[in-house]
Amino acid sequence: MKNRGSIYKVVTVGLLGALVFVSNYLSFPIPVPVGDISRVHLGNVFCLLAGFVMGPVGGGLASGIGAMLYDLTNPAYVASAPFTFLFKFLLAFVCGIIAHRGRLSGSMLGECTISTPRYFVAAIAGSVTYIVLYLAKSFVTALLEGSAPEAAGIALITKFATSSVNAVLAIIISVPLAAVIKKALKSAKIAV
Repeated sequence: MKNRGSIYKVVTVGLLGALVFVSNYLSFPIPVPVGDISRVHLGNVFCLLAGFVMGPVGGGLASGIGAMLYDLTNPAYVASAPFTFLFKFLLAFVCGIIAHRGRLSGSMLGECTISTPRYFVAAIAGSVTYIVLYLAKSFVTALLEGSAPEAAGIALITKFATSSVNAVLAIIISVPLAAVIKKALKSAKIAV
């Protein structure tokens, strides 16, 4: 069947997007003095996992779509949905491009071994990319809403702390989880 690989890719993007969406609900909010709320969640775990499994483009799509759909279902985040799509896409894209040695499409059945330091570097780079984009957007938004730069800076401290916790959780969980998924995909002889 010629289209089998394409079907697996579409299904995998949808599945990983759904996992990103659902894992965003596994969270608790952190009050921020200015602007929107911040929270610790498990969504970034599956964003990184999408980059590992699908590579930069497929992983980016799964990550961006899943996170954007979460924002669209939560009134506190609806206005941020386009930014969330872009920032989460780039989180998985950067992770995927490093993990898959610069190839735009990845396969967990390739010669890459998950236990290499490259996968930790990929997860860290993707997470840092997201944190920088998220904090820059939060700061500019606070200023545009009329907050004093000092108040916006104080809010960024809380957001930086929660984003850092999210990043550490994502890195610690996603790399070993990717190894388990790679093993399962190899035994099932499924290339995505």
